[in-house]
Amino acid sequence: MASAPQATNLPVLFNDLVPLNSQDHAKFRSRTLEGAHFLKNQHAIPLTAEEFSQAQRHYPIIFSAGPDPVPLALMGMNEGVNVFLDDDGKYRKPAYVPAYVRRYPFMLARLRPDSQELSLCFDPTCEALGEFEEGEALFDGDQPSQTTKNILQFCEDFERAVQGTAFFMEELKKHDLLMDGELKIEHPTLAQPFVYQGFQMVNEEKLRELRGDELRKMNQNGALPLIYAHLFSLQNMRDLFAQQAADGKVPNLQVPAAVN
Repeated sequence: MASAPQATNLPVLFNDLVPLNSQDHAKFRSRTLEGAHFLKNQHAIPLTAEEFSQAQRHYPIIFSAGPDPVPLALMGMNEGVNVFLDDDGKYRKPAYVPAYVRRYPFMLARLRPDSQELSLCFDPTCEALGEFEEGEALFDGDQPSQTTKNILQFCEDFERAVQGTAFFMEELKKHDLLMDGELKIEHPTLAQPFVYQGFQMVNEEKLRELRGDELRKMNQNGALPLIYAHLFSLQNMRDLFAQQAADGKVPNLQVPAAVN
């Protein structure tokens, strides 16, 4: 969920990133797309902690592997597969749309590594933005339009949610609650259980071993309800796999799927 524009390390969904300005984009408009084609091949989307309560009803919430994990809403069991969208990029059935997706193609980013100031940037490859006849204008003369002000506010709110998520992740790391995840799924189409690895999850045994004062503090700062939302959401993993199997997109059993 990092918000630094680096051409060689762009955030998920973004193909490029340029700052929005009234000189170069004076005639730009934002239009509504018929489908989220940019999301069709994404199997995992960053999630903020404040979204857990809504997202856990629809997606497995997992944590990425590595020393600096982030929460992810899982939309498919392996890369390139998203079982929530149809061929037109539309949701097959009503489901919570993560804020990371709703923010696209905009984000706040530092234009220079040594700068502390964040600027509103966008992905110029997105078909939602351009010099169109239809859509909402992004500028009124040389000033941001109300549409752009609303976009900026949403991006600022998202950044604050990212900071809150970082605090939650520090709580998990401080108490050493994360462990490498592994899930075995049996399905009629498989000769042997499918083993899903390459992610992290909360260690329930260590959670049960926490002292009462530690649990009370985590309950007071909001971390404990988030942990249980994550654990409850893992029940969605088998439904996710079943849908992928029904679509004929069962992962190769010889190479365990992984979230990078």
